[in-house]
Amino acid sequence: MFYGWVIVGIAFVTMALSVTARTSFSLLLPPMLDEFAWDRAEVAGAFSFGFFCSALISPWAGKWMDRQGPRPVITLGAVMMCAGLFLSTRIEHLWELYLTLGLLVGAGANLMSYTAQSQYLPNWFVRKRGLAISIAFSGVGIGSILILPLLQQVILTEGWRQACLWMAAMLMLIALPLNRFVRRKPEDMGLLPDGDTQSAEGLTGKVPLNSHFIVDTAWASKDWTVGAALQTSRFWWICGGFFCALVAWYAVQVHQTKYLLELGFDPSVAAWALGWVSVVAIPGQILLGAASDRIGREAVWSIGCLGFAICYFALLMLEHSPWTGWLGFMVFSQGFLGYSLTSVMGAIVAELFQGKHFAAIFGLINIALLGGGAFGPWLAGWIHDQQGSYRSAFMICIAACLFSSYAIFRASPGKVRRVRKA
Repeated sequence: MFYGWVIVGIAFVTMALSVTARTSFSLLLPPMLDEFAWDRAEVAGAFSFGFFCSALISPWAGKWMDRQGPRPVITLGAVMMCAGLFLSTRIEHLWELYLTLGLLVGAGANLMSYTAQSQYLPNWFVRKRGLAISIAFSGVGIGSILILPLLQQVILTEGWRQACLWMAAMLMLIALPLNRFVRRKPEDMGLLPDGDTQSAEGLTGKVPLNSHFIVDTAWASKDWTVGAALQTSRFWWICGGFFCALVAWYAVQVHQTKYLLELGFDPSVAAWALGWVSVVAIPGQILLGAASDRIGREAVWSIGCLGFAICYFALLMLEHSPWTGWLGFMVFSQGFLGYSLTSVMGAIVAELFQGKHFAAIFGLINIALLGGGAFGPWLAGWIHDQQGSYRSAFMICIAACLFSSYAIFRASPGKVRRVRKA
């Protein structure tokens, strides 16, 4: 059990640095628009481009993780992010933005953060899977409260290029050394999930069927391959649910700071809002992640989707009444409720397709997941460029949240593995 929590701690730090570096794009957006006078959709498109490239490499990354484990995958991601952040200080043309903060930082973050961590963390825990993943992912909130205000201050005093250098240095000096201690699964160290002792089944790499309240034994005992998973409707419902959730998630994350500035909020308040979304996500992720071990993954996923829908409603209300109460409501619903999606993302796929090909299957699902993250920011920027307002984009995102909740209920991981005894 001890080393399992060590793995969670390493993931916590890695998430804090990698996701904060990617989230800082929202802080970099206003000064880059001011400096280069590019269209909003063009600049936001760099973020989307990074997600698009991530989607293309995800199936390969999943297969690589199945064969070699997480260490080489996460190391490559850290190197890519460092290179992208260093090279971004030389940006003069739009294509350079797409290459550095788009491709290298965006795709590199994917190899370090949510999707990569979700491909091996579920191996370490079964009974406390939701709690463990939620604690690891809550590192994003700590990173935001410690790093984003610092980066905003650096941007205001020394410029956005210097902020990129600071972020690259933290990744190089902290994330890279820690990654050498990561292991793919407890069986690689002669251990079992949840710290259990040696069982009669031996260290086979498979969780005994009776350890997780199996409902559908035939489904759970199947050795799932990518080809077999593709032939199930559950696979495609997950893809649809993940795509729509990420459309909503990253549309607001990328455009939130600029939107608040246009409504008249002070830059420090806009940066505060971005940082505190991740801060309030810490207790939300942990509490709701732990709750998913009792009430089910589908229920918590719906709570997360509801959080993003409420967030967009609050943003629309801010346009009519720039009351700080609506701002706080937006921060709470987006962070405390919405970010709980991360605590069950890996668990949903693991409950349905756990096995030796799990990372490859998850890598394929990442095409939809990251496709949504790429499409959302671009769509919101394009709609704003066409209409001069985010109003229609926000309404589309609310609809995406509702569909995402419905799709995960249709995938119904709880009908394969119940999280608690009946």
